[in-house]
Amino acid sequence: MNNCVVFLFLTFTLMHYSQRYFFLSIIKGQTLALVCFMLLLGYTSQAQIMAKSDFTTLTAADVKVGAERMEQYLTMLKGKNVAVVTNQTSLVKKTLLVDTLLSLGIHITKIFAPEHGFYGTADAGATIKNSKDKNAASTISIISLYGKHNKPTVEDLKGVDVVVYDLQDVGVRFFTYLSTLHYVMEACAENNKQFIVLDRPNPNGFFVDGPVLDTNFRSFVGLDPVPIVYGMTPAEYARMLNGEKWLKNGKQCNLTCVSVQGYTHKDLYELPVKPSPNLPNMAAVYLYPSLALFEGTVISVGRGTDTPFQVIGCPELQNATYTFTPQSKPGATDPMYKGQLCHGYDLHDFGAVLMKNYQKLYFFWLKGTLKNYPNQSAFFNSYFKCLAGTDKLQKQIQEGMTDEDIRKSWEPELTKFKAIRKRYLLYDDF
Repeated sequence: MNNCVVFLFLTFTLMHYSQRYFFLSIIKGQTLALVCFMLLLGYTSQAQIMAKSDFTTLTAADVKVGAERMEQYLTMLKGKNVAVVTNQTSLVKKTLLVDTLLSLGIHITKIFAPEHGFYGTADAGATIKNSKDKNAASTISIISLYGKHNKPTVEDLKGVDVVVYDLQDVGVRFFTYLSTLHYVMEACAENNKQFIVLDRPNPNGFFVDGPVLDTNFRSFVGLDPVPIVYGMTPAEYARMLNGEKWLKNGKQCNLTCVSVQGYTHKDLYELPVKPSPNLPNMAAVYLYPSLALFEGTVISVGRGTDTPFQVIGCPELQNATYTFTPQSKPGATDPMYKGQLCHGYDLHDFGAVLMKNYQKLYFFWLKGTLKNYPNQSAFFNSYFKCLAGTDKLQKQIQEGMTDEDIRKSWEPELTKFKAIRKRYLLYDDF
């Protein structure tokens, strides 16, 4: 698509949604055409705007996920004591993986659950107690791998022969299922347990972006030196953890990956089930890589509304076009600014229509909200550095560095990561 066509596409699309777009409200005095022209100049030069026709949109019916390719792994489970890392996203067609395996006579001794729990309903950051799977034919212990107990212990793995990992990730470094993958692999390597990853498509697997994590800022929202959006499926990432010896003490585990049929990194994948309570639709999934950075600021990302990770705001924000009031809801029982009127911006249409094709707008929103917040020195909190994976990004934004210069500062590390990433891909790349 040439620049003129991109310009016209942006112009007409933005005209249709202009009343709801945040970026039209924070650039005062600019005409719609000028805003489009600025976007065009700022992004096409780096091949950052991609045409809709460049992608194929896939649904669950178009692919065969690893869990459904039983001929590839079932024989490795028969007669073994099996532990499964799983939750509500681990479906074989429309049946949970645990129930499917039990119906086939597989002996599941333990279930390991990530953040949000086995049923995927707990609040972000909520402490989840160990429990039993009462839906299974015979109750199975559910061990939470979140909070202080985020890595299986020797006792947890006692009597286990093989660990199966099957979680639907969203391809963003600070989405904690990635850290769960790292720690479970590490435990398997240390305890000589076979580890099988049943792969699933990455809904944000069609681009790579953001600062690479500085390991001085390792936390459960970022353990490995990868960018915010790393463009890999769980199986590809597991291969990289092994191959680059990023597990503790450089250990490697006995890894088997069961790939997805019918998927490439050129595809957009529509999730069949929400991966966590506050990512209810694809608009939220596409916006999550950029909006989650606001959780390191005074800005709410809409937890406690019907559109989490699709709206942003706070009570004090100025020059805002939209209001919302967070309330207690399942998955967000005590949200930020509960019961308070927040002024902000509704980005739902941007996420649903454009974000999957025009990704790289992180700092436009961060800079705009910082500018419109009355106490700029109190805008960021200490969590921002963990989410960003570096202390440089906050300084760059506060000092007014241009988007182009911020991106240039990432390039050396991004280039190194892309070369590493390429070695472990299982699917055709974008």
